[in-house]
Amino acid sequence: MPALSPTMTEGKLAKWVKKEGDQIKAGDVIAEIETDKATMEVEAVDEGTLAKIVIPEGTDGVKVNTLIAVLLEEGEDAAAVNAVTADGAAAPAPKTVTPANQPAAGADKPAPRMAVATPQQAAATGRIFASPLAKRIAKERGIDLSTIKGSGPHGRIVKADLEGAKAGMKPAAQAASGGTFTPASSSVNAVALADAYGIPYSLQPNSGVRKVIARRLSESKQTVPHFYLTVDCELDALLAVRKQVNDAADGFKVSVNDFIIKATAVALKKYPAANVSWTDENIVQYERADVSVAVASDNGLITPIIVDAANKSLKQISIEMKDLGGRAKEGKLKPHEFQGGTISVSNLGMFGIREFSAIINPPQAAILAIGAGGERAVVKNGQLTVANMMTVTASFDHRAIDGAVGAEFLQVFKNLIENPMGLLL
Repeated sequence: MPALSPTMTEGKLAKWVKKEGDQIKAGDVIAEIETDKATMEVEAVDEGTLAKIVIPEGTDGVKVNTLIAVLLEEGEDAAAVNAVTADGAAAPAPKTVTPANQPAAGADKPAPRMAVATPQQAAATGRIFASPLAKRIAKERGIDLSTIKGSGPHGRIVKADLEGAKAGMKPAAQAASGGTFTPASSSVNAVALADAYGIPYSLQPNSGVRKVIARRLSESKQTVPHFYLTVDCELDALLAVRKQVNDAADGFKVSVNDFIIKATAVALKKYPAANVSWTDENIVQYERADVSVAVASDNGLITPIIVDAANKSLKQISIEMKDLGGRAKEGKLKPHEFQGGTISVSNLGMFGIREFSAIINPPQAAILAIGAGGERAVVKNGQLTVANMMTVTASFDHRAIDGAVGAEFLQVFKNLIENPMGLLL
């Protein structure tokens, strides 16, 4: 299992593109791996024959460096396959899902350092004899496994035994009778309460991307001291300049978001005190403004990066953003295209959201939450008038950026939005 990103420790072997016996050339796509950010294609680096697939497609939680397949070079035979796969150190056991009512692969061979308890031994020690998958499902649904009769190997409880199992759910019984309900986790809470009160539901397994998003955002809110600053920007001048640019453009259109990306980067260059990250030993001062742009995909949020956006034209930013945004939604970005960035921009204006606060994406120290632009009543020179306004809320890491620094950065950003000719130079 290759490490497809610096943060990747495990992945899901989503699909085998090649099958056993296929001839492989260097550069051939052999598999698709679902990482913590996207589904990516894995290319062969050597030539040979795909002699054995060790990890079947669909297997989740495969650790980096785990043996997933064996490629035979010219002149090698099947004995080489047996030699490699027999080496326990070369092939650490992944987290596989055992099909219901079927023994795990290789169950007919004695497993070193691992003894399978019999139902009698399990009863004597108070242990529930069930597969890991069955235990997880039981935990999510609040099912008491001691009430379930196993149909798997040696009487083991497997997934199929839990289909339709509703009786013996202790949390549900307690809730129905008014007893104390103390779920072990939020997932148990939601599922058990739905069962207890007869609320119809379905379970949608979390993808690897969704799990990483949940973990990183939880860590960010728990460990990064956020503070928030909000500013209103007038858009009339920007909209006028955008219309002139697009009227004169040949084959491309610049969006308001392209102006925002450019303004964010230029503001960081003009006010570098905000272009920083926190470490316990140092403040990291970036010398380039790379803007991560939040894009919603079927797998969750991903942030493709416009590298060195301050030194790119609006046309370049527009072209790159269309390409990166399209491939982000398809899960086809390369690691370097979504990992990094010195600040993030999240724009929900297209959904009519006027104002919101975003969660910082560590190790970055700032993110801009862009609301919808629209006509509002404003006062200018003591007179009530109408102007197109946009509300921007910035979230800052208070360890690296003080309140005054955040405020001055937003003033620079606001000035660039309201005087957009400076973004064309």
